[in-house]
Amino acid sequence: QVQLVASGGGLVQAGGSLRLSCTASGRTFSRYAMGWFRQAPGKERVVVATITYNGGSTYYADSVKGRFTISRDNVKNTVSLQMNSLKPEDTAVYYCAAGSSVGALLAGTTLSWGQGTQVTVSS
Repeated sequence: QVQLVASGGGLVQAGGSLRLSCTASGRTFSRYAMGWFRQAPGKERVVVATITYNGGSTYYADSVKGRFTISRDNVKNTVSLQMNSLKPEDTAVYYCAAGSSVGALLAGTTLSWGQGTQVTVSS
């Protein structure tokens, strides 16, 4: 099973940018669809973006479309989330996750979770 370690969170002013990274262990990273989720205080964890095993297709939640970009590097075993034009409502703990497919991720069926990284956007 793949193990995931997320990094890159922090405090940023509204309108700023952050880049999250998630590094996977093991040789099977390229077999998995990957996703980023977030959980704001008092709210459920929701999907932010997903990417297919080969990076050929991506999905974005409406709330981040046009501002966030998900990408992956199957040589370096990493998946990244570039977040631009950040808003206070983007404040949350962000998690990366691996799944057997994008459909599985969107259905909430994951194979592995990263530990979460805090993103705080001040107004």
